[in-house]
Amino acid sequence: MMRKVLQVEGMTCQHCVQTVNETVAKMAGVQKVDVNLEQKEVTIEFDESQTKLEEVSAQIVEAGFEVC
Repeated sequence: MMRKVLQVEGMTCQHCVQTVNETVAKMAGVQKVDVNLEQKEVTIEFDESQTKLEEVSAQIVEAGFEVC
């Protein structure tokens, strides 16, 4: 299991947090998602054999946010 923290710009409210959380949580292999609005961080725990970090980042970008 891998744990990574991504810096995500563009989150401004709880709706943004919910959108990012739901987008990442539905991905294969993702075990845990924690979105911190104040820190602009998304912490994910995922199985590398099922999902790659680049795929997670791409989904967040597709949802309308910027991964730094």
